[in-house]
Amino acid sequence: MISKPAFPYRPEEYETEKASNAYLMSLVVVIVGLPFPIINLIATWGYYMGQRKSSYFVRWHCLQALLSQISIVLINAFALGWTWSIILTDRSLSNAYLAYMAVAILYNLLEFAVTIVTAIETRKGQHLSWWMYGPLTHLLCKPKP
Repeated sequence: MISKPAFPYRPEEYETEKASNAYLMSLVVVIVGLPFPIINLIATWGYYMGQRKSSYFVRWHCLQALLSQISIVLINAFALGWTWSIILTDRSLSNAYLAYMAVAILYNLLEFAVTIVTAIETRKGQHLSWWMYGPLTHLLCKPKP
């Protein structure tokens, strides 16, 4: 799920702090904006936009945090919409709904744990690449010449 590929340079202390803050900020906003999944995406996007002229290490980790939040928002928004449709209509709980909610909760817990580990390791100057988001981040984030 997480790999430690070689990074082109050893980041400075201020860079590791900014990169780690991208992950920590997404955790704090999840707790504050839990019922509204879009709040976390907006906050992470805002942090990324604020750091887009930072060093490659900071930009890379801010983008990876942002990409992970996109999938979380989609999963949670669908779960929230489905839940509201059950509450507001006379639909009953189905096995499909319960299975989706179980997978969504598991995915959220896994993403939460991986985010904590990544924030800690990034703060130590380690470069962690997530299974699905790391390769996509490499495609989207290039070092400045």
